[in-house]
Amino acid sequence: MEIIGITGQIGAGKSTVCASLRKRGYTHIDADAVAKSLYVPGGPLLEKLAEIFGSQILTTTGELDKKALAAIAFSSPERTKQLNDAVHPAVTEKIRQNLQTLLESGAKWVIIEAIALFESGENALCDRTVGVIAPEEVRLSRVMARDGLTREEALFRIRSQKPESFFTEHCDCVLRNYPPYDLEEEIQRIFPL
Repeated sequence: MEIIGITGQIGAGKSTVCASLRKRGYTHIDADAVAKSLYVPGGPLLEKLAEIFGSQILTTTGELDKKALAAIAFSSPERTKQLNDAVHPAVTEKIRQNLQTLLESGAKWVIIEAIALFESGENALCDRTVGVIAPEEVRLSRVMARDGLTREEALFRIRSQKPESFFTEHCDCVLRNYPPYDLEEEIQRIFPL
């Protein structure tokens, strides 16, 4: 089974690339979806987060209040590190379990989509890594349209992440998802069938 990590900045088009690869027969593991599946009321991850950040991150029904968590967890680099230190190991372990199940079921190609592929250590699970890149203005337009954000809100999210050079330096190869490059040609270049 070949495991390929897909990463890149917000708005670069990781999900679009993964959707195309799913059509080509790749099994897709989305690290964000895995994380969301672990935010179970009363579950170990939510309990740990409540210990770290306080019970105000939980709703009255014990569910995660994402806005409350974000307000605290992104208030300083130290708090963000606390969040990552709690969430990344739980997500990585669940991805390992999913990979084992896929291996046993005979899956041939698996892609792991993760914005924090390297920071979480999930790159160690991969045979190779692909960075999806696009210029800031392109990503800005995509994020504003997709998330309904103002230009300032979108820029804040974009600029709080690692620069493009991080992905070009750390990934085994780079997929350009912006004009004049054709996305399907870029995918074919990196993922020939």
